Amino acid sequence: MAGFAKAIIVLGVVLVLAGLILLFIQKLPFIGKLPGDIIIKKDNFTFYFPLATSIIISIIVSLVLYLISKFK
Repeated sequence: MAGFAKAIIVLGVVLVLAGLILLFIQKLPFIGKLPGDIIIKKDNFTFYFPLATSIIISIIVSLVLYLISKFK
């Protein structure tokens, strides 16, 4: 039962951190505007694919998960 309680606490902390990130992500100037991001604008159509931003976020998340597993 103690393991389940710890998992719920960790999930809660992760959700709070995700919420805080979503609140302040608009104030970060580089998110979504990196040189590798693809933007195609036509008359009434806009296609946006944040390729470089996705790669950077993936590297950061992978590093954090690696560090968490290393110290567990």
